[in-house]
Amino acid sequence: MLTALQVITTVSVGLMVGVEFSVAFVMNRIFNALPEDSDQLARSHGGRMLGAVMPVWYISSLVLAAVWALAGWHHEGTGLVVTAAGLLIVSVIMSLLLLVPINNQGKTWTPENRPADWKEQMNRWDRYHYVRVAVIIAAFTLLVTALT
Repeated sequence: MLTALQVITTVSVGLMVGVEFSVAFVMNRIFNALPEDSDQLARSHGGRMLGAVMPVWYISSLVLAAVWALAGWHHEGTGLVVTAAGLLIVSVIMSLLLLVPINNQGKTWTPENRPADWKEQMNRWDRYHYVRVAVIIAAFTLLVTALT
């Protein structure tokens, strides 16, 4: 049972890392290269779509890591899992305090109602997101290491 939990947790966090890495280093670069208002429209749509899915994914991954840490408390590698769970907590806190407020505004913008500084706000979101991606990559790395 513990093995199944370990695999499910690692796959869940790994997929989350892949999606967030893709947003940071692929999708946003594609959006930035789009003509006229397409960048802002794409970001707004992405904010609505991923904004609905990612909170569940982040919390589920954190819960899975916490359950793994508790279920495997006396097993080798538990310290790594606890540290990974701590990093996932950091990623959730970062999301709630830094990224979600910007995303909640950005997902409602249209070319007609967006603020004059919308690009600066998106650049700030991107910078916070890069840090969050690094945090969840570190958590994923710890979970994989705990398996070996």
